[in-house]
Amino acid sequence: MRVTMAGAGNAFGDGGMLQTCVHVQAAGGDGALLVDCGATALTGLKRLGLDPGDVSVVAVSHLHGDHFGGLPFLILDGQFTRRVRPLHLVGPPGLEERLGQAMEVLFPGSSSVSRRFEVRVHEVAPGSCARVEGVGVRAFEADHAAGAVALALRVEVAGRTIAYSGDTAWTDTLVDVADGADLFLCEGYTYERAVRYHLHVPELLARLDRLGCRRLLLTHAGPQVLARRAELGLDLAEDGMVLEI
Repeated sequence: MRVTMAGAGNAFGDGGMLQTCVHVQAAGGDGALLVDCGATALTGLKRLGLDPGDVSVVAVSHLHGDHFGGLPFLILDGQFTRRVRPLHLVGPPGLEERLGQAMEVLFPGSSSVSRRFEVRVHEVAPGSCARVEGVGVRAFEADHAAGAVALALRVEVAGRTIAYSGDTAWTDTLVDVADGADLFLCEGYTYERAVRYHLHVPELLARLDRLGCRRLLLTHAGPQVLARRAELGLDLAEDGMVLEI
């Protein structure tokens, strides 16, 4: 399985990085998966030569613009490129309503037009899961304020498991999210001063021995973390990074 960081940054472009968008392609698979779809996702995918039309499932952690704001652009791109493949969106309760609102704000009338492809929304509450197009998405409650419940996710594709913290303060739930995962994509936003609802790297470092994942990759880094990349002792995601798991 190939995992490509089409966006590894936070909402504010720190380090010049694009907003969160993780492209997952199983070997020999027909479709691709996105984990989160920030507002810059379409730019990130096209910059890397990844066809947005191949995306069959998007797993969304929460409803902040740097994590789901690329969906209107992804949907409209499919409309104008004559996409026919259904697009499945899996995310927290409230996703369907918030998506419609976002589309109307950005492109009035776009939420109700007729398209050649279906957009199917699957809302998952913490403790539940969905399986679509061979992708399993299990939801856990994160500690993050987003106007609706925020999720950490375990995504299963072709026998591999990718765990994803989303945005969250430390919560012991992350131990369950990461357990046995082939890859844990974990927020690492602050270093000197903790920010409410976000993961503080020193807190993460103090609990590394509790995380039973095979590989951990920090994402969503803020300036304090970026300035210390050489001394973190952890891998830090970069735009365009490709991992084979």
